[in-house]
Amino acid sequence: MAADKLKKLACDAIDSQAPQLKLLSRDIWDHPELCFEEHYAHKRLTDFLEERGFGVERGYVVPTAFRAKPKGLQKGGGEKGANVAVLCEYDALPSIGHACGHNLIATVGIATSLGIQAALGSPDYKGNGELTVLGTPAEEGGGGKIDLIQAGAFQDVDFAMMAHPSQLNLPKPIYLALNEINIVYRGQEAHAASHPWSGVNALDAAVLCYTNISHLRQQMRPTWRAHGVISNGGVKPNIIPAVSELVYYLRAPTPPELAMLNAKVIGCIEGAAKATGCQVEYKFDPKPYSSLMSNDIMASLYAENAEKVGVKIERDPENLRKAGGSTDMGNVAHEVPSIHPKFHIGTMASQHTPEFATQARTSEAEDYSLAVAKGLAMTAIDLLTTPQLLQQAKKQFVADLEAESLLV
Repeated sequence: MAADKLKKLACDAIDSQAPQLKLLSRDIWDHPELCFEEHYAHKRLTDFLEERGFGVERGYVVPTAFRAKPKGLQKGGGEKGANVAVLCEYDALPSIGHACGHNLIATVGIATSLGIQAALGSPDYKGNGELTVLGTPAEEGGGGKIDLIQAGAFQDVDFAMMAHPSQLNLPKPIYLALNEINIVYRGQEAHAASHPWSGVNALDAAVLCYTNISHLRQQMRPTWRAHGVISNGGVKPNIIPAVSELVYYLRAPTPPELAMLNAKVIGCIEGAAKATGCQVEYKFDPKPYSSLMSNDIMASLYAENAEKVGVKIERDPENLRKAGGSTDMGNVAHEVPSIHPKFHIGTMASQHTPEFATQARTSEAEDYSLAVAKGLAMTAIDLLTTPQLLQQAKKQFVADLEAESLLV
């Protein structure tokens, strides 16, 4: 079958670039950069693609994003084919660097793209499919993909894919919808010993707010999350605090459920202000993360392809139900059919820990990453060479959106 030949070409292309891809991963790991500051990674990745026959738009939408397409693949004649977007992330975390393994995500994205590029450029491929590589900065709290969505980067994309390092190989991981809320209470200073009755204690409001939300957990659905900190509680014990601040992350499996949780938490916030006599201001992040809506058709294809190259897909029902954090890939998954599988890198350490960061720079982790890239490339080939599969994926996407709107 032509698809099998194309898949072999894709895997061979990835293997042929394995040493360079590993060096790329380590170079990005060695130069950790925070969200929207990924200038080194941006240059390194775009240079790498340009040297391998891609036309690159640097600073696409935001300064550290990019868009790249392979040159010379259009064969002419016939209808325009489907366009697959392969996404790269490359931002790091404060103080602990690439403890989420985004250097591996970038490498998976580049390797996947090289595999697809080889397949689409082969005489055995008779279609007019397209490949778009998107460098998406600022996943760690900046919502870089949301900026790209708002700029129309996915309007001509038919399906999207990327993969994230983890402890397990999960074709359909659970990522929750996320919103951050910043809360400020304002009261009145007073001497805490001589004239406490003259003050309005903003710290009391913050503590009451924290307690209210903690008590709310009894009425929260088991899949909802609310976790926060008091980031400013005052200056000195003998000054009644006039200002206090809290930061909360609210999460739920779907955007409609997150809206319900938001409303309940607002009641907790306003109740604390009323009880203490403080004024309150609260502001939700203007770029909330959506839950990850993995496409069943694409995820099944990925699992099948990945197993062929040695990726051991997780089958334990308990592990399949474990919820992860949140990602702005969830927003992309609400625009086009998408997958964001997790993959094992040789450790059971949690992401966002020094142990995970150390493992993300090992040859073992890099080998796992390249195998995953092969699985993604082969999945893209299935969808680009079999229009019926892509149509099924698109129908599933529409059905999932409709079903999600009813989950309240």
